[in-house]
Amino acid sequence: MSEFQFLMPDAGEGLTEAEVVSWRVAPGDTVELNQVLLEIETAKSLVELPSPYEGTVSAILVEEGTTVDVGTPIITISAAADETELGAPATAAVGPSDVDAEAAEAVADTRSSIDEEKSGAVLVGYGNAGAVTSRRRRARTDAAPPAAQAASAPTPSGPVIAKPPIRKLAKDLGVDLRLVAGTGIGGEVTRDDVVREAGQASVFRNIETPDWAETREDRIPVKGVRKQIANAMVESAFKAPHVSLFVDVDATRTMEFIKRLKNSTDFAGVKVSPLLIMAKAMIWAVRRNPTVNATWTDDEIIVRHYVNFGVAAATPRGLIVPNVKEAQSMSLLQLAQSLEQLTLTARDGKTPPADQQGGTITVTNIGVFGMDTGTPILNPGEVAIVALGTIKQKPWVVDGEVRPRFVTTLGASFDHRVVDGDVASRFLADVASIIEEPALLLD
Repeated sequence: MSEFQFLMPDAGEGLTEAEVVSWRVAPGDTVELNQVLLEIETAKSLVELPSPYEGTVSAILVEEGTTVDVGTPIITISAAADETELGAPATAAVGPSDVDAEAAEAVADTRSSIDEEKSGAVLVGYGNAGAVTSRRRRARTDAAPPAAQAASAPTPSGPVIAKPPIRKLAKDLGVDLRLVAGTGIGGEVTRDDVVREAGQASVFRNIETPDWAETREDRIPVKGVRKQIANAMVESAFKAPHVSLFVDVDATRTMEFIKRLKNSTDFAGVKVSPLLIMAKAMIWAVRRNPTVNATWTDDEIIVRHYVNFGVAAATPRGLIVPNVKEAQSMSLLQLAQSLEQLTLTARDGKTPPADQQGGTITVTNIGVFGMDTGTPILNPGEVAIVALGTIKQKPWVVDGEVRPRFVTTLGASFDHRVVDGDVASRFLADVASIIEEPALLLD
């Protein structure tokens, strides 16, 4: 028998520490190749670490909730010498202190690919005897058998008409379809019905005011994502000179366009919201005002001719800004699908580090919280961010007459070192013009 120690990895982000969130194994457990051993939290995301060996867990060296430096031993696994994978030396404690970027991204994407010709670095005990490609299997330790799941599922009191994607959405949001009044044809439950029910349930939960805690204070450690958010916001606010602009917009035609998309068979089962049109509008406006899609260095301004579109997302772990890569090349349907997947992944707290890096411009949708507008802080490394406020009916003058229209307010902040006032104004005016008339996207 040989014992192998695993060291806390860097996960490819250049970080110096990570927190052990949860162990999926215990001493004495038999582990399979690629079985998830534990989940760690870095300053940017949750990452599952797989086992490169088959063997038995000898010892857990770090308790859950403990933050340790990269390179610290965290677990020991015993394996028969002739059963170890990759031929790693049994006496060596291996760790990824110099993991290459390709391997780091592989961890986040639940697969690993290490090429000895590119680097002699090793990833969490994978060894360096040759190139290896593997896909780890997701552990299902808490999943109930199909029969048990069927037995525990609620039996509807009447027929519920809903397409499979809508049923999945309801399940993801914790919505009981029996309680949803369908507004579709023949009483079919639509995506809007499910989202509305989930929102109402959230509001009702917030109406109840909790009792004061017995303790007079709560002390929350500043670490992980919260620490990263704090550092990033301070750096952005005090390093980049912000200038902000605001504009009210008649979004009635955008709301009509969204309604048509929802009724389109091409968008069946795909979430369509004002955020989709907002994203397309910003991408269109970037092409006309490219310097808002730049980054500042002390020596030069780098203008990117591609758009990695970031969306500020409030998650259980805090604020993160994942981005859709190469959004400028996507159709409206592809962009809708990408934004939906990005949102669902963020909500589950599973956004990989690669999806949070390389953003070029960001939107923050504060309208979902009922806010009209705000002054957003730039995402570090970017020079423009737009806040989309709530869209609601207000009196609006149309052709000399006051009419009820769907109105929103756009707020934007820019890095004044890069973006002059005229460029910032033209960019925001272009975004507003698309929200007012989405047909301009066909131009």
